[in-house]
This record gives sequence, structure tokens and C-alpha cells, in this order.
Amino acid sequence: MNLSFEQKYDAIGKSESFYEGMFVTAVKTTKIFCRPSCRARKPLAKNVVFYKNSEEALKHGYRPCKVCRPMELEEENPRYIQQLIEELQDNPYGKIKDRDLKQRGLEPSHIRRWFKEHHNMTFHAYQRLIRINTGYDQIQKGESVTNTAFNSGYESLSGFNDGFKSIFGHSAKNSKNKSIIYIDRFSTKLGPMFAAATDKGLCLLEYADRKSLESEFKDLSERLNAVIVPGINEHIELAKQQLGEYLDGRRRDFSVSIDAPGTEFQKDVWKLLVKIPYGKTCSYLEQAKKLEKPKAVRAVANANGMNRISIIIPCHRVIGSDGSLTGYGGGLPRKKWLLELEQGA
Repeated sequence: MNLSFEQKYDAIGKSESFYEGMFVTAVKTTKIFCRPSCRARKPLAKNVVFYKNSEEALKHGYRPCKVCRPMELEEENPRYIQQLIEELQDNPYGKIKDRDLKQRGLEPSHIRRWFKEHHNMTFHAYQRLIRINTGYDQIQKGESVTNTAFNSGYESLSGFNDGFKSIFGHSAKNSKNKSIIYIDRFSTKLGPMFAAATDKGLCLLEYADRKSLESEFKDLSERLNAVIVPGINEHIELAKQQLGEYLDGRRRDFSVSIDAPGTEFQKDVWKLLVKIPYGKTCSYLEQAKKLEKPKAVRAVANANGMNRISIIIPCHRVIGSDGSLTGYGGGLPRKKWLLELEQGA
């Protein structure tokens, strides 16, 4: 639903939750953002700017309102979208066509735009990806390519192979020498994130808006000789659970297994990051000295920047030698929020 500024402004302050998840209201004079239904005094229109979600408001330097708490229990997916996704997860070989959407009272063009915006593909492309990925799992478990192709709903083996190659970059028959990285997109108080894991452990936890995300996916695939497919395993489930507890202020340490490929120097830096206590900070210079390489400050900073597992490997706890907040892949507003959470601000 595309709302005008006037429609959004008219909606704020009303008690009904109909507009929840459609936008957040940011107030220029206070630098605070709110849910549409916030009970706080309605600001003047000239002082208001609207953002799609908390993530965008944070990126522009706004703080969450203490009255309506817009970052708590924020649903990333509208219920009708979540129902479609759950239906495909339960029946990955099912096909939901435009006429099926219309019968449910959903406009196909709106569904296409939503999936394009949030998953960088149309809804029908998303369905094809789910079928191909399910077929990939079957091949990995020993099923023949031919049986998998026809079980996946394809009318020809060549059609399945073409679809498979367009996604994974190689034919289905050559897939058994590849490992799998499962990836899941989920909502958090700091905006949507991606969690990815191998059978050994978590290999990525990143904000969905990080600019280098695509290159991180590619680098992971090459380093681990793996393909990335939508799905969840025990490491992702545990990471999501523990991350939620941490963001709620109910957890300080993480026990999820880590499978983070990198150079030996990078791994040494990441080990130091994990040793920084909750609520404390450390400078790049202090890190370099602990590595007995006091002149390697820039190399240490680069290694911090190459960390793919945000929060759990806590690069947000590294600050400048003068106490200033330095660069953070998720953006300085998020870094500030995390440090304030840990320091009880």
C-alpha cells in the first residue's frame, strides 16, 4: 500500500494497529522515531519525516521512542506475506499462481514488488528457487538428478538443469562435491539480518543493508567451496534465539558454534574481539599491542572490518584511541545503540 505524506500524518497517533509495520514516524526536532500508533504528543507536520522501518530511521541518526518502543516485536513480514512463505516451506513443490493470489484477495503486482524489494527477485522466481534448493538437498542426500527433476515439478530434465545452473553456477550432476551454506533472513530490533551457517557452525551474521553483503556471500562460497541456499539448521536457530535474548538485555555471552574462514591473522584478531568483555571497549591500538604487533593498527582495523559475524564476534566494542566511535559495517547509530545496551544507558 503506497501512502501519501498526508495519509501517513493523518494515521499517526491513532490507537488502531492497522498501519503498524508500514512506516515509522521520525521527528526532526527530537531525533526520535515512533510507531504509527504512538501515544506521545503528535508532532507538527513540518517536523516529521517518514521512513519505511526502524532500520532506515537508525541509519539517519534517529533514536527509538521510549513510549512506544518501535524496535520491540517489530514484524518484518506482513502476515499475508508470512503465510505465503510458510505455505512454500511446508510444500516447496507447490505453485502459487497469479490467479491463486487474486482468489485470496492479493494483488499479484504488489506481491511481486514486495519480493523484489526484500529478496531481490519476483515471487515466482522465489518459488522456483525454493523448488531448486529442495532438489539440491535431495541430490546431496543421494537421490538421482532425474528423479529429483521430476519430483520438483519440472516437466523436463533440461529445464531443471538450466534452472539449477542459473542459480548454482554448475550442473546438477556436479553438485555432490559442493558443501551447503544455509541462509535465513529474519527480523531484529536493529532491522532485518541474514544468518548463514554450515554444518560446522555460523559463518555469517550481517545486517541486510550492509553494502558489502553480496561480496561477502561470494567470498564465503569460494572459501568454503559451497553453495548458499535458503534454509535453517541448528546453528542458525541457536544464533537467532541467543541474538534475540542479547538484544532484549537478557544475554551477555554466546555459545553458538562458529565456522568463520579467514587468514590466520584475521582469526587471531577475531579471537581477541570475542575476549572483550560485555560492556567494555577496546581500541585498535590496544588490539595490536595484545597481538605483539603495535605497528599493525591498520591491519587490525582491516581484520575487524572483515568480520562477517556481527555482534557475536563483537567488533562494535572497538573504538578509536581517543574514545570516539569509529567505522562500523552496520552504521554508527547501530554501534551506539549496542554499546548503550551493554553499558546500561
